[in-house]
Amino acid sequence: MANQVFSILLVAATYIGTVVGAGFATGKEIVAFFSVHGTFGAIGIVITGFLFIIIGTKIMIISARIGAYSYQELNIYLFGEKGGKVVNLFMFIVVICVTSVMLSGAGAVFREQLGLSFQLGIMVTIILCYLVVLKGMKGILAINSYIVPIMILFSLFVFVSIFSGRTDGLIGQVMASIQTQSWEWIISPFTYSSFNLMTALVVLVPLGNEIRDERILKWGGFIGGLGLFFILIMSHFSLSAFPATFNYDIPMAEIVKLFGSMIHVFFLIVIFGEIFNTVAGNVFGITRQLKAALGLRYQYAVLIILFVIFIISQAGYGKLLTVLYPLFGYLGLFMLFLLIFKRMPEK
Repeated sequence: MANQVFSILLVAATYIGTVVGAGFATGKEIVAFFSVHGTFGAIGIVITGFLFIIIGTKIMIISARIGAYSYQELNIYLFGEKGGKVVNLFMFIVVICVTSVMLSGAGAVFREQLGLSFQLGIMVTIILCYLVVLKGMKGILAINSYIVPIMILFSLFVFVSIFSGRTDGLIGQVMASIQTQSWEWIISPFTYSSFNLMTALVVLVPLGNEIRDERILKWGGFIGGLGLFFILIMSHFSLSAFPATFNYDIPMAEIVKLFGSMIHVFFLIVIFGEIFNTVAGNVFGITRQLKAALGLRYQYAVLIILFVIFIISQAGYGKLLTVLYPLFGYLGLFMLFLLIFKRMPEK
């Protein structure tokens, strides 16, 4: 029983850690998809939480039943042989671009929060990433197991600190502060979910195939999706209480500054750890595909990937996130709806 509970929590933590990337941790993508829509943003987060629970769990169970080694097999199952190959190529491009956004996020942390060079942040991350990726994934998984609970505790700390003792007035102010005049709030939870679930396939598919126990996968998917919902809603309310932070690349750090320099610095370490963890994991996954496709030596494939994401990252974190993430979200809608309506394969 204890082993099952541990496995469920491990699945939930891995699910949360896969979705909580740079944009999520910094608050930038929460602002872009939800907080700019005020009250409707909160409704969108409820829909998103439901989609995370249902679709994330379904991805893992389908993967377990068809024995999918990687997301390529899942895509072929969903789209057929020819369609699956096209989607796999598209996903390869998406992961490259998302990793570039993460790398640019590291530069933004150095520039905006530490007053150091944007390029220094990028180069430090690239060098550390190269050293870790050459040694494998054990270190990355270890970092992730620490980062996830710390992120949840930080979100809870910020939320409680802001709203403690003045809940009614401040929540009313948050709800009324920014109201959208656009229909985009309706589509935002679907584009946000499709984008995050599409990039999470890289981890969720092999996780489902490895665990196989559907009870563990169902509870892990439920707790993981619920955990993501609570982090989202707490971050949304915290950010919405300070709408002046919306224009920053790292809005959550601007709020954390209010609680003192020590907490601010600790939060920046957490953000950088989450960014680095995701960059290294993505580079490791992309490198394996590139090595297999072109027959390159492993370390050369790593260097090629790092060079490509370095070039793309120069466009800047905020610009990359606000343009690429919604675009990929729209493109991933077809996959999301296919996953919703696709029947489960037989056990």
